[in-house]
Amino acid sequence: MSKHTIVVCDHIHEDGLDILKNTEDINYVYAANIDKTALLDVIKDADIAITRSSTDVDEKFLNAAVNLKAIIRAGVGYDNVDMEGCSKRGIIAMNVPTANTIAAVELTMAHMLSCMRKFPYAHNQLKQDRIWKREDWYGNELFGKKLGVIGFGNIGHRVALRAKSFEMDVVTYDPYIPSTKATDLGIEYTTNFDDILSCDIITIHTPKNKETLDIIGEKEIAKMKDGVILINCARGGLYNEEALVNNLKSGKIAMAGIDVFKKEPAINHPLLDLDNITVTAHLGANTKESQKKIAIQAAQNAIESARGIAYPNALNLPIDESKIPSFVKPYIELTQKMAFLSAQSDKSAIRSISVQAEGKIAEYLDSLTTFAAVGSLSVSGGEDVNYVNAKFWAEEKGITFDTAEISHNSGYNNKVTVKITTEKGVNTISGTVFNDNMQRIVDINHFALDIEPKGNMIFLRNSDVPGVIGEVGKVLGNEGINIADFRLSRGKNGALAVILVDATINSDILSKLANLEAAISVSYAEI
Repeated sequence: MSKHTIVVCDHIHEDGLDILKNTEDINYVYAANIDKTALLDVIKDADIAITRSSTDVDEKFLNAAVNLKAIIRAGVGYDNVDMEGCSKRGIIAMNVPTANTIAAVELTMAHMLSCMRKFPYAHNQLKQDRIWKREDWYGNELFGKKLGVIGFGNIGHRVALRAKSFEMDVVTYDPYIPSTKATDLGIEYTTNFDDILSCDIITIHTPKNKETLDIIGEKEIAKMKDGVILINCARGGLYNEEALVNNLKSGKIAMAGIDVFKKEPAINHPLLDLDNITVTAHLGANTKESQKKIAIQAAQNAIESARGIAYPNALNLPIDESKIPSFVKPYIELTQKMAFLSAQSDKSAIRSISVQAEGKIAEYLDSLTTFAAVGSLSVSGGEDVNYVNAKFWAEEKGITFDTAEISHNSGYNNKVTVKITTEKGVNTISGTVFNDNMQRIVDINHFALDIEPKGNMIFLRNSDVPGVIGEVGKVLGNEGINIADFRLSRGKNGALAVILVDATINSDILSKLANLEAAISVSYAEI
């Protein structure tokens, strides 16, 4: 078995390392403890690299990493990654943007409560100065206050829900979401930014880009209530820091809770000289739970990209993900996985690839088709196939593409179907995405199912007769193969079993399953 080399350049949680250590087709190299000059010698053999903020993915790094296919930045930010350099070299760069969601949400609420009750200052007076003066610390309640949430993504909407539990009035501004995403949760939605500026408390949860840099400055603060409270646990520079200092000094801004700064570390920042601010040193992701989740996701993403299965949270693909709604992204990943699964289960020459969609996701058929092409063709084309050349590669082999928007009558809000025609026949797989981005395959060749596109999967078409499950279990048990899940769908022409197992299945085991009396066909795939 050929192995993919994954180099871990910076420290991540042990649980992520364990995943890499225990994956058979991965050659895992731990290089977090060597100096960055020595790292350049190690990285030359890497197919995939996992980094954090301690490693600069700059020209020296990229020139040394001659075999690098992808890089995973284990965290949200990627300021230390030369994105243009990666793109020029065909290296896909990814981050892990959601693993620290709860940590950032809870830190936002901590700053909000600390600003309202001046908690750090009350604490210091008693703990450090040993002064008991309750009358110094009459704070304010969150109850009944109006909170303005700028950005209603993974973090923003969770902050809004927690604020609702404090019985606050909440309004959000986010031009990139449908209003129903907010209103369905009982949150007021506005397209008028001045509605945010009139709130008692304002918190921001957007990425940092040209549109959001200095989104709150002197002009915006002038429109705010006297005594407003501002929170920023997102990215430094979203609030103009000079305006923030001036208005905290004047009292226009009563308090501010700040976790991020434009330039870090910010140990000499003028904000630190003020006594109406709560500050933390960019701790948004610094919980034990979030560090564990970041490491696990980074390791899983590294393995998927090493195998060419998927590139979750890719930052430099031909599709600008910042310009598409957040709900599209998991469908793109799901489409590639379904195509990859189909091509593995029928390893014959592909004649055509068809992508059908229903619901709002149908507006993104071109993007879905690109990812379906990569997923299906990477089984045969391997590393030669990427997001840029997939369609050209297919055309050279006479593979045709077609797309269709179909009637919205399946009962799902959105559904994508990948239909791949090969020399042997036609394979059709449909999938959807449920709440919290849960990707699910819901139909395989007209057999209704509900399975996560992940793991080692055996597909057994069989006659619908008694005893099949027992016979399958016996074959796998005799081979020491543990069954993790067994999904069965019955139809007019027999049954389809999808069996998830804990180990790789070889051709001998597939032959034994194919020789079962009730077996019609057997195939195997790994995602």
